[in-house]
Amino acid sequence: MKRTLRRVPRNVWATTLTSFLTDVSSEMIFTLVPLFLANVLGVSTAIIGLIDGIAETTASLLKGYSGWLSDKLRRRKALAVLGYGFSTIAKPFLYFVTTWYGVLFVRFLDRTGKGIRTAPRDALIADSIDEQHRGIAFGLHRAGDTAGAMLGLIFALLIVLATQSQALELSQETFRVLVLIGTIPAILAVIVLMTLAREVRPKSEDAAEHGQTSLRFSDLSPRFRYFLLIVAIFTLGNSSDSFLILRAQERGLNVVGVLGMLITFNLIYSAFSGPLGALSDRVGRFRLIFGGWLVYALLYLGFALAQEGWQVWAIFGLYGFYYAAVEGTAKALIADLIPEAQRGTAYGYYNATIGLMALPASVLAGVLWQGIGDWHGFGPAAPFIAGAMLAALAVGLLYLWQRRYRQVA
Repeated sequence: MKRTLRRVPRNVWATTLTSFLTDVSSEMIFTLVPLFLANVLGVSTAIIGLIDGIAETTASLLKGYSGWLSDKLRRRKALAVLGYGFSTIAKPFLYFVTTWYGVLFVRFLDRTGKGIRTAPRDALIADSIDEQHRGIAFGLHRAGDTAGAMLGLIFALLIVLATQSQALELSQETFRVLVLIGTIPAILAVIVLMTLAREVRPKSEDAAEHGQTSLRFSDLSPRFRYFLLIVAIFTLGNSSDSFLILRAQERGLNVVGVLGMLITFNLIYSAFSGPLGALSDRVGRFRLIFGGWLVYALLYLGFALAQEGWQVWAIFGLYGFYYAAVEGTAKALIADLIPEAQRGTAYGYYNATIGLMALPASVLAGVLWQGIGDWHGFGPAAPFIAGAMLAALAVGLLYLWQRRYRQVA
């Protein structure tokens, strides 16, 4: 493992540190936004789902374009820096919001930045590492990202303990303190990426030969397009994690307990992302994604059946294994499926698909939970049962995909 880490290039470390600092900031601020909306502003779960869905859809509409643009310009770093900078500027505005419309506006700006940066950053990582070590590169990036999330949650926990340690619901004053302090690491993240990362020129100089200036979905390989369709089906059942936070509170966890649960999740996610990413280099990407989706289906059934807050906490900890096995591995698989000249476009479509499905997934979860209008929904367990069923369907389709394209999975 140490020998492998020595082969990790500078750009991977730079993007990992950038994501680490960004997630310190984002987890301090955005993790408790669902509680801010529900506890302070009195917003329904349907509106919370709508906000999350619109925010992610905004990012999605930009991810495809920014990935294609990075292919066309052969510049990954500049777009990544622009995206991180945009999100950093948006965060302080949460200090002033007093309506859910204001929260939606800030989330819109933040996700715009994410939409600009994600595909070029992923392509920069893929371009900077050889094929034999893509799994460890993306696993390391996910580990750094998640370690930052864990540290951000620890900071948030300390602030909550100092301001409202026994309170079941989040206060506006505590949330504002989190916003002020959480903006600092976001600024540092932009500085790190600007100063440490280096542009990687594509090996091929013939842009037209590889078609990297085309945004047409049909120009990408059929094996990638079919994989993306399966990801879309899976993601339809993967609603915003805001609903997991609300489920934990609904089952009896207070704000401190929710933060402890999230810290546990991120500790496991961070600790296992690197090793599982390296494992995908040895045993293949398909096995980890297939197994991870199976685990996801079982865990979502667990969220539906949980009776106590500590049970949600325990299941959420195991949820970290799913993320560690799948998130980085899926991105490494895309680099395996797509030639270098089209990677920005491919990552754009991949991230856009996940984000676009977030809107119907989150709205569906909110409506299933609490209903809409005069209809009161099926209750808190319903979104998780639906998620488990869609995950099971995606697992079956993924198996058929692997049999058809066995040589690349």
